[in-house]
Amino acid sequence: MKEQDRVYASRFSRTGKFVSTGAKVGRNYLKHFSKKLVSGEDSRDELNERNADDIYNALSNLKGSALKVAQMLSLDQGILPQQYSEKFSQAQYSAPPLSYPLVVKTFQQYFDQSPRELFDSFSQKSIAAASIGQVHQAEKDGQKLAVKIQYPGVANSIDSDLRIVQPMVKAMFDISQSELDHYLAEVKERLLEETEYELELERGQKIAEAVSSLEGLKCPRYYPEYSAPRVLTMEWIDGLHLKEFLATDPSQEERNRVGQIIWDFYDLQIHALQEVHADPHPGNFLFMPDGTVGVIDFGCVKTFSKAFYERYFTLMKPALSDDRAEFNQLLRELNFILPSDNEEEVEHFQDVYSDVLELLGRPFFSEKFDFADDSYFEEVYGLSDVYQNDPLLRNAKAARGPRDAIYLNRTYFGLYSILHLLGAEVETRSRVGELFPQAS
Repeated sequence: MKEQDRVYASRFSRTGKFVSTGAKVGRNYLKHFSKKLVSGEDSRDELNERNADDIYNALSNLKGSALKVAQMLSLDQGILPQQYSEKFSQAQYSAPPLSYPLVVKTFQQYFDQSPRELFDSFSQKSIAAASIGQVHQAEKDGQKLAVKIQYPGVANSIDSDLRIVQPMVKAMFDISQSELDHYLAEVKERLLEETEYELELERGQKIAEAVSSLEGLKCPRYYPEYSAPRVLTMEWIDGLHLKEFLATDPSQEERNRVGQIIWDFYDLQIHALQEVHADPHPGNFLFMPDGTVGVIDFGCVKTFSKAFYERYFTLMKPALSDDRAEFNQLLRELNFILPSDNEEEVEHFQDVYSDVLELLGRPFFSEKFDFADDSYFEEVYGLSDVYQNDPLLRNAKAARGPRDAIYLNRTYFGLYSILHLLGAEVETRSRVGELFPQAS
């Protein structure tokens, strides 16, 4: 993959890149409709593929929050056309890397040394490049290391990037401006935290310690002495990405085993720590030869208040919606129902959220859940139709629900998606008390 020797750091240059990409998309539509007029053919798949290529190429060169939004969209299967989801999913694994001179410049800024002076060895080419930074392999005193280097200007471009991508996201999701503002405010907060590598180091160490008793899971050790605000050094973990692991044709028993490890990892964080590794895409899990599951990248961690946690998981109890008074009260406390709602709206939104919460919470309602069940995921992906075809939701003048729920729901959808790809059946009741008695 060709390296980048420049970064689009200014708002002017980044806006210009979006404008030029918009022009390409416009030309794609012109070609599409011209072909339709001449031949009568209407290849919407071909149009989506060209547009997905052009938009992804622009975002991957811009990097930062623009590319992160593409990565998040790729997890919402069923919301975007398949061509977009497949193309944007590349952001989970790879993007055009920065050239080595720009990497050296970052090290000189923080360590007054080049990476090859600081480490015993350092790969000139990046091993992986994604939305916020890229990873190089290094070695120090016989220890293999992963060194993550943040792209220049990422933190400073978040505000302008989100303003620029807002029309694209609004068009793709077809949601009200109030809902979009609510969503992007939370996304902005998480993105700003992801650019704070010192915060990631602190959180990574904390969560790694908390889950250290979970058999079969490995988190990397961090090295503060080789880290800085835009450089993060950790232990190198060798393993296969999910697609590579599945290509080895693991047995159903093995799929269930690793699926259970991943489920328990999230169960502990959410129910014992009230915080969670909120970026569960396949690129953040590595499947090791000895059967261990490695978890990397603790940049996106969401912390929940006790009040939100207790109310939200009370809502998720089976058949709670049968008690309309308690259900209504909790929906009001969590701002799913607003003080300005009239009687018709209250009844309508109670029904909508009853259906949505039952679907999201269904894996919790039994001892085991089979995530290989395609019919369940057809219902999950159909949630987009609920929001896009509901006039009361689409025309909302105020956002509904707490911001805390945005990343918690995304975490569960991402977790469910990984377990679905694994085809795993897991014990879904909370096992915090028996697995981690010190945390319960």
